[in-house]
Amino acid sequence: MPQLPDDLDAVAVRTWCSLALEALGRERAEIDAINVYPIADGDTGTNLYLTVESAAAAVEAVFAAHETGTTAPATADAVRAMAHGALIGARGNSGTILAQLLRGMAGVLADGGDAAHLRLALTSAADAARQAVAHPVEGTVLTVAAEAAAAARGEDPDLRTVVTAAYEGARAALARTPEQLAVLGRAGVVDAGGRGLVAVLGALVETVTGQAPLRGPRTASGNAAKAPVTVDGGSVVGLPVGGTPVEGATEGGLPAGGPSADGPLDCPEDGGAGPAFEVIYLLEARDEQVARLRTRLDALGDSLVVVGGDGLWHVHVHVDDAGAAVEAGVEAGRPYRIRITHFATESGHDVRVQAEPAQRAVVVVVPGDGLAGLCTEAGATTVIARPGEPPASGELVDAIRRAHAREVVLLPNDAALRHTAAAAAEQARTEGVRVALVPTRAAVQGIAALAVHEPDRGFDEDVVAMTAAAGATRYAELAVAERQSWTMAGICQAGDILGLIDGDVAVIGADVPGTARTVLDRMLAAGGELVTLVLGEDVPDTLADALEEHVREGHLAVDTVVYRGGHQRAPLLIGVE
Repeated sequence: MPQLPDDLDAVAVRTWCSLALEALGRERAEIDAINVYPIADGDTGTNLYLTVESAAAAVEAVFAAHETGTTAPATADAVRAMAHGALIGARGNSGTILAQLLRGMAGVLADGGDAAHLRLALTSAADAARQAVAHPVEGTVLTVAAEAAAAARGEDPDLRTVVTAAYEGARAALARTPEQLAVLGRAGVVDAGGRGLVAVLGALVETVTGQAPLRGPRTASGNAAKAPVTVDGGSVVGLPVGGTPVEGATEGGLPAGGPSADGPLDCPEDGGAGPAFEVIYLLEARDEQVARLRTRLDALGDSLVVVGGDGLWHVHVHVDDAGAAVEAGVEAGRPYRIRITHFATESGHDVRVQAEPAQRAVVVVVPGDGLAGLCTEAGATTVIARPGEPPASGELVDAIRRAHAREVVLLPNDAALRHTAAAAAEQARTEGVRVALVPTRAAVQGIAALAVHEPDRGFDEDVVAMTAAAGATRYAELAVAERQSWTMAGICQAGDILGLIDGDVAVIGADVPGTARTVLDRMLAAGGELVTLVLGEDVPDTLADALEEHVREGHLAVDTVVYRGGHQRAPLLIGVE
């Protein structure tokens, strides 16, 4: 049995994220099914799951960076990665608020993980989340977070006591949400976002005590409450939270077409049709610009939640004019990862409007804006993997859905995304999409695969051709060494230019041009007909000209093509076919 932590160190944070992801994975369908306030799109549990998935992936990345060392990462690094991952991967209203809760906790836990710091962290989280919502309403996840923090207050120095008290306070608050928010009481359900927060806190209890707690809302007796479920005809039956759905119900516990939504916290209590669009984007902007943005978006619609800080923000709002919401972001700073969902009311329930799907599409992950434009022009649906922000499986699933095709070829373009892409492909298959994953390990391999894509030929034939083109492309990239370390090419110092060929350090150089020439010569020594160069945004065109001239002089009959990659991790990507 693993040793239980005395405080929330980096290993405990990693365990907490993993257990929270497992808990939300078990409960996501049930949480999806119980949200009735105010838009019935039934994805609260899914949004929370994807948000925590992104947080957990960010923490794993921190540990992966230390895998060659003898010590675990610092607690501050782990909690900040958790908060950052949740911020960039937040989905829906509830996921956005959860991201702010984790950010509020991280700001305190970075200084210590004992009982006293945890109490402060819970209070900081509840306050931060409430401030992020334009018009807070009681009976929601905000109330559950506040009651969890209140229950944890005191002087007890034992971490387990604090965590358990917070969890029990959250369960009790969740059970009372139907009394506080009339729409929940009429439907006979607890708040879905609050239910998700209880699951996350339950994972924290299991992390520090080694025992999984009772699930769901808490009754006066301390037992799990029954969450009533509205069924056809208006009758209400009890469904034990985390138990087996009633006969005739769907997997989530409600009859098909029953109430469900990832509802915002600031809409009129009686619901109604509401705005037509959900707009979500990440935004790079200064604090004073975000303050003006809040005012403008608040006037445009409702469900406004803006979370983040330190120059990076996650914006969520429901509006009728999606273009105006995006324009407001452009005026405030630089919005990206923009997602717009259109809702159309049909028989009192909201459904997403979709045209007839195409036969085939390609979804490709790219490291920068420049390649995104190139791949979009080629007809592909793109996902941008910004430096330090690898896409989670949920983002890849979203891209597959946006492609809206019966058949999809997925190009992850990164060996580290292999498992993430496989999970996304499997999820899409359960939704009826035929997905083929071509295991491209670099953007230049994805470009080669996309170049031979022909949607009019058979699916299997097309996949084989794309896989062959990717496999015939050797890849390299230049990187700047962050610290002294051992490599396959010897010892590098901080600031050295590293030339990685097929993922391994092959060249250590003093500058980008010289290292690039050496890398090209080594790759072309094995033959090649076409060199692809992808330049980062700060690399001058003169470098491309010099490298083209170097290839032309030293390697006859080899062509060179140059692309601008925009803001990408590596200053230069190289492909040789």
